[in-house]
Amino acid sequence: MATYKNEGFEPETIQLLKDECKEEGSSFVYVEDEDDDLEVLNSGECVHVQFVGKHKENEVIYDAIIYTLRLHHSSLVYEMAMEKVKKSFPQYVPVEERKPDYRIEPELEEEIELFLTELIEEIEETEAVKVQEHIEIDHDFEYGISLDVCLNVEEITEDVIEDFIDQFNKNTLKLDKTMYSFSNGESEE
Repeated sequence: MATYKNEGFEPETIQLLKDECKEEGSSFVYVEDEDDDLEVLNSGECVHVQFVGKHKENEVIYDAIIYTLRLHHSSLVYEMAMEKVKKSFPQYVPVEERKPDYRIEPELEEEIELFLTELIEEIEETEAVKVQEHIEIDHDFEYGISLDVCLNVEEITEDVIEDFIDQFNKNTLKLDKTMYSFSNGESEE
C-alpha cells in the first residue's frame, strides 16, 4: 500500500469525499472554515469547496476558493487605498488588524476613514485597478491541490460551482481575459 504525504492524494480519502458528494447529490462539498478572517465566505460572493478531479491521470482532491470578480476588484482597491492611508497616517491600524489594547482618538479615526473612503472612490473613478478571471493552482498545498478561482459572475451559486467543476474536470474551461473595473455597483470593460 502506497504512503502519501498529502492526504488529498490518498485513494481512501478521495473515496470518502466522493461518497460525501454522492450523498449530497452534488459534485462538491462546502468546507466549513473556522478562520474568522474569511467571514466573506459563503456570502454569495465567495465559497470554499472541495471536489474530486484528475491530476496527471490520477484522482485528487481539489480544495477551491471561488469568488466573484467584483469581490476581487474590491479587495485590490481596498488594499491600494489602505497602503496610501498607512503612508499618510502611520499610526493607523485597520479595524481587522487591531489588537484589543489599540486606541485612537475618535476625531482622528473619523478623518482617516473619510480619507480612506475618498481614496477608494478615486481609485474606482480612475479605474486604477483592473481585474480579469483567473485560476491560481498550488500543487504544494497541504491537502490535495489548492485552487484560487476568480469568475466574472454576480454570485457564486451552486450552478456556477457545478459548471466550473464540470468544465475544469473536462479541461474545457475558458476564462474571460477581458480586463474589468468596478465602481458603485457598475462594471466597465
